[in-house]
Amino acid sequence: MSIIRSNIFDPFSLDVWNPFKDFPFNNNRSLSTFDNETTAFANARIDWKETPEAHIVKADIPGVKKEEVKVEVEEGNVLKISGERNKEKEEKNDKWHRMERSSGKFMRRFRLPENAKVDQVKASMDNGVLTVTVPKEEVKKPEAKSIEISV
Repeated sequence: MSIIRSNIFDPFSLDVWNPFKDFPFNNNRSLSTFDNETTAFANARIDWKETPEAHIVKADIPGVKKEEVKVEVEEGNVLKISGERNKEKEEKNDKWHRMERSSGKFMRRFRLPENAKVDQVKASMDNGVLTVTVPKEEVKKPEAKSIEISV
């Protein structure tokens, strides 16, 4: 059994469990091909920064159209980015020398903190970079009430 952590230093990331990784008798060509194709792309590079106003997630997903990407909020506070990059069509007379670009489905999930306004999430895509902006609720500091000291 193998667990792949998207980032061990990110307390908000969720573990992705791959039950077929390191399986000792995996002779099924289609299964191992699927694993190899999706593993590279499933781990699309993600940056997550927090500003005073929002959480901003940027994902590098080159070659994917915005229509092929889904941004959702699940279970109340889990941000899910998913989609699929289709394999390039092979022509009968083509001769491939190298094929390194990954294709297939991808998915990343992030547990958002309690101060996230999940009903106001916005997403945009520019030059293969998906930007998801999750506004934050303003944390109100408790008011201090002065108490007079009597004699």
